[in-house]
Amino acid sequence: MTRILLADDQALVRAGFRALLSAEPDIDVVGEAADGAAALELARAHRPDVVLMDIRMPGTDGLEATRRIMADPDLGGTRVIILTTFDLDDYVFEALRAGASGFLLKDTEPVDLISGVRAVARGDALLAPSVTRRLIERFASRLRTPRSATTLDVLTEREREVVALVGGGLSNEEIAERLVVSPATAKTHVSRAMVKLAARDRAQLVMLAYETGLVRPGWLP
Repeated sequence: MTRILLADDQALVRAGFRALLSAEPDIDVVGEAADGAAALELARAHRPDVVLMDIRMPGTDGLEATRRIMADPDLGGTRVIILTTFDLDDYVFEALRAGASGFLLKDTEPVDLISGVRAVARGDALLAPSVTRRLIERFASRLRTPRSATTLDVLTEREREVVALVGGGLSNEEIAERLVVSPATAKTHVSRAMVKLAARDRAQLVMLAYETGLVRPGWLP
Protein backbone atom coordinates (compact mmCIF):
# COMPACT_ATOMS: atom_id res chain seq x y z
CA MET A 1 0.00 0.00 0.00
CA THR A 2 1.09 3.55 -0.77
CA ARG A 3 0.44 5.72 2.28
CA ILE A 4 -0.65 9.29 1.51
CA LEU A 5 -0.92 12.41 3.69
CA LEU A 6 -3.02 15.34 2.42
CA ALA A 7 -2.08 18.91 3.39
CA ASP A 8 -4.35 21.71 2.17
CA ASP A 9 -6.14 24.50 4.01
CA GLN A 10 -9.35 23.94 2.02
CA ALA A 11 -11.46 21.13 3.46
CA LEU A 12 -13.31 20.65 0.18
CA VAL A 13 -10.05 20.13 -1.72
CA ARG A 14 -8.87 17.58 0.84
CA ALA A 15 -12.20 15.76 0.68
CA GLY A 16 -11.99 15.56 -3.11
CA PHE A 17 -8.46 14.20 -3.08
CA ARG A 18 -9.32 11.72 -0.32
CA ALA A 19 -12.34 10.37 -2.18
CA LEU A 20 -10.33 10.00 -5.39
CA LEU A 21 -7.27 8.37 -3.84
CA SER A 22 -9.08 6.16 -1.34
CA ALA A 23 -10.97 4.52 -4.20
CA GLU A 24 -7.68 2.99 -5.38
CA PRO A 25 -6.98 -0.45 -3.86
CA ASP A 26 -3.25 0.24 -3.46
CA ILE A 27 -3.53 3.71 -1.86
CA ASP A 28 -4.28 4.51 1.78
CA VAL A 29 -4.90 8.10 2.91
CA VAL A 30 -3.48 8.13 6.45
CA GLY A 31 -4.25 11.71 7.43
CA GLU A 32 -5.27 15.27 6.57
CA ALA A 33 -3.70 18.56 7.64
CA ALA A 34 -4.96 22.13 7.22
CA ASP A 35 -1.54 23.77 7.61
CA GLY A 36 2.17 22.99 7.41
CA ALA A 37 2.71 22.53 11.13
CA ALA A 38 -0.01 19.89 11.29
CA ALA A 39 1.39 18.25 8.16
CA LEU A 40 4.80 17.89 9.79
CA GLU A 41 3.27 16.49 12.97
CA LEU A 42 1.17 13.95 11.06
CA ALA A 43 4.11 13.01 8.83
CA ARG A 44 6.16 12.16 11.90
CA ALA A 45 3.28 10.18 13.35
CA HIS A 46 2.31 8.19 10.24
CA ARG A 47 5.51 8.10 8.12
CA PRO A 48 3.61 8.40 4.80
CA ASP A 49 5.20 7.47 1.50
CA VAL A 50 3.93 10.65 -0.15
CA VAL A 51 2.69 14.01 1.14
CA LEU A 52 0.43 16.01 -1.19
CA MET A 53 1.37 19.51 0.02
CA ASP A 54 -0.44 22.74 -0.80
CA ILE A 55 2.16 25.49 -1.12
CA ARG A 56 0.11 28.33 0.37
CA MET A 57 -1.40 27.66 3.78
CA PRO A 58 -1.86 29.82 6.90
CA GLY A 59 0.81 29.73 9.58
CA THR A 60 3.53 27.32 8.51
CA ASP A 61 3.22 27.18 4.73
CA GLY A 62 3.92 24.24 2.47
CA LEU A 63 7.42 25.44 1.62
CA GLU A 64 8.59 25.49 5.22
CA ALA A 65 6.81 22.22 5.96
CA THR A 66 8.60 20.62 2.99
CA ARG A 67 11.98 21.85 4.27
CA ARG A 68 11.31 20.38 7.71
CA ILE A 69 10.11 17.04 6.37
CA MET A 70 13.12 16.70 4.08
CA ALA A 71 15.47 17.62 6.93
CA ASP A 72 14.00 15.06 9.34
CA PRO A 73 16.17 11.91 9.31
CA ASP A 74 13.19 9.84 10.50
CA LEU A 75 11.30 10.78 7.34
CA GLY A 76 13.89 9.66 4.84
CA GLY A 77 11.34 7.52 3.01
CA THR A 78 8.77 10.29 2.65
CA ARG A 79 8.38 12.18 -0.63
CA VAL A 80 6.56 15.49 -1.15
CA ILE A 81 4.44 16.49 -4.13
CA ILE A 82 3.63 20.18 -4.22
CA LEU A 83 0.05 21.16 -5.08
CA THR A 84 -0.26 24.50 -6.81
CA THR A 85 -2.75 26.55 -8.82
CA PHE A 86 -0.10 27.93 -11.17
CA ASP A 87 2.68 25.87 -12.75
CA LEU A 88 5.12 28.80 -12.64
CA ASP A 89 4.67 29.67 -8.99
CA ASP A 90 7.88 31.10 -7.46
CA TYR A 91 7.34 28.94 -4.38
CA VAL A 92 7.40 25.75 -6.44
CA PHE A 93 11.00 26.35 -7.45
CA GLU A 94 12.00 26.88 -3.82
CA ALA A 95 10.09 23.75 -2.83
CA LEU A 96 12.08 21.73 -5.37
CA ARG A 97 15.28 23.15 -3.93
CA ALA A 98 14.02 22.14 -0.50
CA GLY A 99 13.63 18.53 -1.63
CA ALA A 100 10.15 18.15 -3.11
CA SER A 101 9.93 15.44 -5.76
CA GLY A 102 7.74 17.43 -8.12
CA PHE A 103 4.43 19.19 -8.38
CA LEU A 104 0.88 18.84 -9.63
CA LEU A 105 -1.64 21.45 -10.61
CA LYS A 106 -4.81 21.34 -8.53
CA ASP A 107 -6.92 20.98 -11.66
CA THR A 108 -4.91 18.02 -12.95
CA GLU A 109 -6.88 15.10 -14.36
CA PRO A 110 -7.69 12.38 -11.78
CA VAL A 111 -5.79 9.71 -13.71
CA ASP A 112 -2.70 11.95 -13.78
CA LEU A 113 -2.94 12.61 -10.06
CA ILE A 114 -3.09 8.91 -9.27
CA SER A 115 -0.27 7.98 -11.64
CA GLY A 116 1.81 10.87 -10.29
CA VAL A 117 1.40 9.70 -6.71
CA ARG A 118 2.42 6.18 -7.68
CA ALA A 119 5.43 7.44 -9.65
CA VAL A 120 6.75 9.51 -6.75
CA ALA A 121 6.14 6.65 -4.31
CA ARG A 122 8.42 4.54 -6.56
CA GLY A 123 11.13 7.17 -6.26
CA ASP A 124 10.62 8.90 -9.61
CA ALA A 125 10.41 12.66 -10.03
CA LEU A 126 7.19 14.29 -11.15
CA LEU A 127 8.56 16.78 -13.65
CA ALA A 128 7.51 16.81 -17.27
CA PRO A 129 10.39 17.87 -19.55
CA SER A 130 8.57 20.95 -20.86
CA VAL A 131 7.62 22.05 -17.35
CA THR A 132 11.17 21.41 -16.13
CA ARG A 133 12.54 23.88 -18.64
CA ARG A 134 9.86 26.53 -18.14
CA LEU A 135 9.93 26.38 -14.37
CA ILE A 136 13.60 25.91 -13.56
CA GLU A 137 15.14 28.02 -16.31
CA ARG A 138 12.97 30.94 -15.25
CA PHE A 139 14.39 30.96 -11.76
CA ALA A 140 17.86 29.42 -12.12
CA SER A 141 19.26 32.76 -13.26
CA ARG A 142 18.10 34.30 -9.97
CA LEU A 143 20.33 32.11 -7.84
CA ARG A 144 22.47 34.38 -5.69
CA THR A 145 24.80 31.69 -4.39
CA PRO A 146 25.33 28.99 -7.03
CA ARG A 147 26.69 25.72 -5.75
CA SER A 148 30.36 25.09 -6.49
CA ALA A 149 31.01 23.02 -9.60
CA THR A 150 33.41 20.92 -7.49
CA THR A 151 30.27 19.21 -6.18
CA LEU A 152 30.31 17.27 -9.44
CA ASP A 153 33.92 16.06 -9.05
CA VAL A 154 32.66 12.74 -7.68
CA LEU A 155 31.09 11.93 -11.05
CA THR A 156 32.68 10.25 -14.04
CA GLU A 157 32.61 12.10 -17.35
CA ARG A 158 29.75 9.93 -18.56
CA GLU A 159 27.80 10.53 -15.35
CA ARG A 160 28.28 14.31 -15.73
CA GLU A 161 26.98 14.03 -19.27
CA VAL A 162 23.96 12.08 -18.07
CA VAL A 163 23.20 14.59 -15.29
CA ALA A 164 23.34 17.40 -17.86
CA LEU A 165 20.81 15.56 -20.01
CA VAL A 166 18.58 14.96 -16.98
CA GLY A 167 18.82 18.69 -16.29
CA GLY A 168 17.69 19.32 -19.84
CA GLY A 169 14.53 17.35 -19.18
CA LEU A 170 15.36 14.14 -21.04
CA SER A 171 13.88 10.82 -19.92
CA ASN A 172 16.00 7.69 -19.50
CA GLU A 173 14.83 6.48 -22.90
CA GLU A 174 15.80 9.77 -24.55
CA ILE A 175 19.18 9.74 -22.80
CA ALA A 176 19.75 6.18 -24.02
CA GLU A 177 18.96 7.22 -27.58
CA ARG A 178 21.24 10.27 -27.36
CA LEU A 179 24.18 8.29 -25.96
CA VAL A 180 23.50 5.18 -28.04
CA VAL A 181 23.20 2.92 -25.00
CA SER A 182 20.39 0.76 -23.62
CA PRO A 183 17.70 2.33 -21.41
CA ALA A 184 18.91 0.06 -18.59
CA THR A 185 22.43 1.49 -18.91
CA ALA A 186 21.09 5.04 -18.92
CA LYS A 187 19.05 4.27 -15.80
CA THR A 188 22.16 2.84 -14.12
CA HIS A 189 24.14 6.02 -14.83
CA VAL A 190 21.31 8.15 -13.44
CA SER A 191 21.05 5.99 -10.32
CA ARG A 192 24.80 6.10 -9.68
CA ALA A 193 24.84 9.87 -10.07
CA MET A 194 21.98 10.17 -7.58
CA VAL A 195 23.87 8.06 -5.03
CA LYS A 196 27.13 9.98 -5.46
CA LEU A 197 25.42 13.37 -5.21
CA ALA A 198 23.11 12.28 -2.36
CA ALA A 199 20.10 13.26 -4.47
CA ARG A 200 16.77 11.85 -3.34
CA ASP A 201 15.38 11.64 -6.84
CA ARG A 202 15.54 12.93 -10.38
CA ALA A 203 14.18 16.34 -9.39
CA GLN A 204 17.20 16.91 -7.19
CA LEU A 205 19.54 16.00 -10.06
CA VAL A 206 17.84 18.67 -12.17
CA MET A 207 18.35 21.28 -9.45
CA LEU A 208 22.01 20.32 -9.01
CA ALA A 209 22.59 20.54 -12.75
CA TYR A 210 21.44 24.16 -12.73
CA GLU A 211 22.92 25.17 -9.39
CA THR A 212 26.40 24.00 -10.36
CA GLY A 213 26.27 25.58 -13.81
CA LEU A 214 26.39 22.23 -15.59
CA VAL A 215 23.19 23.35 -17.33
CA ARG A 216 22.34 26.98 -17.89
CA PRO A 217 19.07 28.79 -18.62
CA GLY A 218 18.25 28.59 -22.30
CA TRP A 219 20.40 25.49 -22.83
CA LEU A 220 18.75 22.73 -24.82
CA PRO A 221 20.15 19.18 -24.91
